[in-house]
Amino acid sequence: MAELHFFTGTMDSGKSTLALQTNHNHAARGRIGRIFTTHDRSGEALLSSRLGLTHEALEVTPEFSFWKYVVDTLTQGGRIDYLICDEAQFYSPEQIEQLAKVADELQIDVFAFGILTDFRSRLFPGSARLVELADRMNVLQVEALCWCGKRATHNARTENGAMVTEGDVVVVGDVEAVDSPDSGGPGADVAYEVLCRQHHRRKLTAARAKAVSLAPDPLPFG
Repeated sequence: MAELHFFTGTMDSGKSTLALQTNHNHAARGRIGRIFTTHDRSGEALLSSRLGLTHEALEVTPEFSFWKYVVDTLTQGGRIDYLICDEAQFYSPEQIEQLAKVADELQIDVFAFGILTDFRSRLFPGSARLVELADRMNVLQVEALCWCGKRATHNARTENGAMVTEGDVVVVGDVEAVDSPDSGGPGADVAYEVLCRQHHRRKLTAARAKAVSLAPDPLPFG
């Protein structure tokens, strides 16, 4: 029986790498699949991992229908055994429901990969619907680490090294784009950083922690 799988973890936990590995394993057994993504860090219709691996993918726009795409492909004589859906947190709840329908009605395995919460620690609508509908939910075992060394559980958005909690939910960036609190320029440098809950609550990023550690010691008066 086909199933809807949801693999989740924070940024930098290897979701896209696992998506590529999953595709490789199924393709190596003669199965034919389709790869989808949206808002990939590369800025193109590619499934890319931070290890440098890439694969061509189909871009999921807000108007895209998984159900229509699969039915049209099968009607025209095409073959689809599985779907790889990366950045699934950005899919709409309706698109997640289409994926569940593909698994149930067409008996096609669906493997969705995405993060649970945004930079405000709130569930993405797509991820929330996946939690509600997925046959299996798998938390990735590769633990991303906060700058302090503890297990990272939250995704933070930074602008010039400072954590922000307001703004558009979807702003493309990456954890590789490390910024500093002293960077100048007319526009803010947007990046992402994974933090433990304590430092996410305190809005203490790696750049801010470094700035504090380099500050002169207070005089021993009082």
